[in-house]
Amino acid sequence: MSEFTNKIDFAVVFSVKNANPNGDPLNGNRPRETYDGFGEVSDVCLKRKIRNRMMDLGHPVFVQSDERNVDGIRSLSERAGAAPELKAAGKDKEKYAAAACEKWMDVRTFGQVFAFKSKDKEGKGTEGDGVSVGVRGPVSIQTAVSVEPIDISSMQITKSVNGEPGEKKSSDTMGMKHRVDFGMYVTYGSINHQLAEKTGFSDEDAEVIRQILLTLFENDASSARPDGSMEVCKVIWWRHNCFLGQYSSAKVHRSLQVRKKSGVEIPRSHEDFEISVTEMPELKVEIYDGI
Repeated sequence: MSEFTNKIDFAVVFSVKNANPNGDPLNGNRPRETYDGFGEVSDVCLKRKIRNRMMDLGHPVFVQSDERNVDGIRSLSERAGAAPELKAAGKDKEKYAAAACEKWMDVRTFGQVFAFKSKDKEGKGTEGDGVSVGVRGPVSIQTAVSVEPIDISSMQITKSVNGEPGEKKSSDTMGMKHRVDFGMYVTYGSINHQLAEKTGFSDEDAEVIRQILLTLFENDASSARPDGSMEVCKVIWWRHNCFLGQYSSAKVHRSLQVRKKSGVEIPRSHEDFEISVTEMPELKVEIYDGI
């Protein structure tokens, strides 16, 4: 693999229609929103989708969700303990981190905290003397926020089926489903050269991330997010010409404007928005349509 060349900034513009992009467990699983009514999708949620797409493309991933588990290991400590490369590193933190970054793509991308207890007399914990290693990843991504305040619709649903065998029909169970009628969201991210050098993140890895962002919602369908309800509209990819970048990420991100078109009162599709990027001297920008 080649080394990571220069700093990269990126942005993803995506739409949500009749779906719950990221439920808030502290608010009845309603779609997340700010106090001002703007929709939110957490960075943790977005990283989970990126990890899932890494697995779809055949890349090894350390942090696997239970429903997308591919190696039969159900905990992070057991997955780390089962890796011979990490066992060979022993107590050397630098070798341990390097081995983890080389083995798992999400570790060298987002970083990871390896903090596992040693086994006690009852055999609980991980093998060895315990682990406490931190890895900072080069790829950071922000919480996605909607361009306009969102409208949330709620629907009462009824479960009318027996969960267990019995002669009598069980009583109906009531529930609620929530969805965003329509929302245009934007998230921003960056790839840091200094941290990429430390984790071994390469130009090839950056290209994988770009491809993943274009297909972020593939194989992500659920009852809350039916196929076609979430769509990547644009991916903006800024390539700097030096390690540190000619401009700060904040200035680069501000060059993207996503605005509601003049005359549109209530946007119902991504076509109701204008997406433009202000060019900055000597900063290469690539704009891709979502797949």
